[in-house]
Amino acid sequence: MKSTLRLLPLLAALTLVAAQAAPLRWAAQNDILTLDPHSQDHNTSNAIGAHIYEGLTRLSKDYRPEPSLATKWTYLSQTQVRFDLRKGVKFHDGSPFTADDVVFSFGRITQPQGTKQTYVSGIKAVKKIDDHTVDLILEAPTPMLLQNIISFSIMSKAWSAKNNTTNTQDYKAKEENYASRNANGTGPYKLVSWQPDQAVKMVANTAWWDKNPGNVTELSYLPIKSAPTRVAALLSGDVDLVTDLPPQDFFKLKEDGKVRLLEGSEIRTIFFVMDQGSDELRESSVKGKNPFKDRKVREAMNLALDREAIKRSIMRGLSVPGALMIPPGVNGYDAALDTPLKPDLDKARKLLAEAGYAQGFELPLHCPNNRYVNDEQICQAAVSMWAKIGVKTRLVAAPFSTHSQTFQRGESPFYMLGWGVSTYDALYAMQAWGHTRTNGADGNFNFGKVSDAKLDELIQKIKFEPDVPRRNALIREALLRIRDESLFIPIHHQIRPWAMKPGVDTAHRSNDYFEARYTTVK
Repeated sequence: MKSTLRLLPLLAALTLVAAQAAPLRWAAQNDILTLDPHSQDHNTSNAIGAHIYEGLTRLSKDYRPEPSLATKWTYLSQTQVRFDLRKGVKFHDGSPFTADDVVFSFGRITQPQGTKQTYVSGIKAVKKIDDHTVDLILEAPTPMLLQNIISFSIMSKAWSAKNNTTNTQDYKAKEENYASRNANGTGPYKLVSWQPDQAVKMVANTAWWDKNPGNVTELSYLPIKSAPTRVAALLSGDVDLVTDLPPQDFFKLKEDGKVRLLEGSEIRTIFFVMDQGSDELRESSVKGKNPFKDRKVREAMNLALDREAIKRSIMRGLSVPGALMIPPGVNGYDAALDTPLKPDLDKARKLLAEAGYAQGFELPLHCPNNRYVNDEQICQAAVSMWAKIGVKTRLVAAPFSTHSQTFQRGESPFYMLGWGVSTYDALYAMQAWGHTRTNGADGNFNFGKVSDAKLDELIQKIKFEPDVPRRNALIREALLRIRDESLFIPIHHQIRPWAMKPGVDTAHRSNDYFEARYTTVK
């Protein structure tokens, strides 16, 4: 009897813990590409990784940088910033976090086979002062430093060495390493498993250094490509949250009131990339030259695209047709500059004729079919629009994992991409896809081989200009340069409502980063 009485408080405590434990099943259309935190600048992979890995700073609820693995920072000069590291932090394997891990992670993220060098742009070196202090040595004053390093994930040096994963995964070469399938961070959730195209499973890190304001103890991310299946899973209770609600379902769900909706825009622009660097386009009918090198051809492609028709018929009104390559909500955006060209097929045909392509030409168009809102349908519509000016594009649709590897290998002469501006500043976007490609941060996602000397010059000035009005004027000039030279074909800025069961309470994030720590489940 006495032993039974002694067990009662323990059983009561276990019952209480079980009652408070809140699993959450989160669904969206595409899977992560990798768990390697320095390999792919891919939003879904980043959003999952942000639950596991942390940076020196993090994004607050109102989108400002705040302390994370660093407790404070001090500018010793304009080009030397001292970061005091948080003491007592443990990686998920129980090993301590120290300055050695920061130095190691900097060397790893800067390796050229990854696509995340932008987040350490302007940093020349990371110097260890002691076990809990590092200095960031800058090339020049770097206005976006604290925002950039939010996504500079810190890995364990010892864990990486032990598991032969000190090098960043070369995703485009289909390479696998230990870190691409396993994870060991300091963040609020620990990885349990990843089964590609099925689920990523995590559990709350009870030893996390910070207090988790939510109550999600188990988090499952479920990639469900089919929009009807995704919505049906939400309505049946098989998933708790969908962060990419299809436009065709939004108004119906809003009217019937069976689920809770969070409306909001996403800081993401969807656009087409043209290979402007190759001497000849792959699989094109034009031999010996590249039509996209001619601004007239690029302008004609822009003029043929009917963005309002895409908004009306495909997006059901849930998009913002755009002319700029950055969306509302990002520093540098100006609505007055964001008026798309109206379709003008006669002018487009005339421009093609002037460029020597009166009969048009043929080439493939590579498009994802599980990444952006109605991505394949948009591409299908665009194919029909370009056909009206004689440009015959053969649609090649594939899951984003395949699509991404293809264009990163330089095998896509013409392809769709979407870009979310995680730093909320135009530089991050322009530097990644607009600057001439280098082995570093400049042009690290420029797989269309855009190379414009004037734009490069502007981006270099923006990187280091400390005066805010002057810097914003340079951003404006760069955005106009991109727009007026038709260096890309912007389609629209996404609007991205979330849908969830009535018992789920979370914060909509314009960067499309669902965060379990801001979430409670009843």
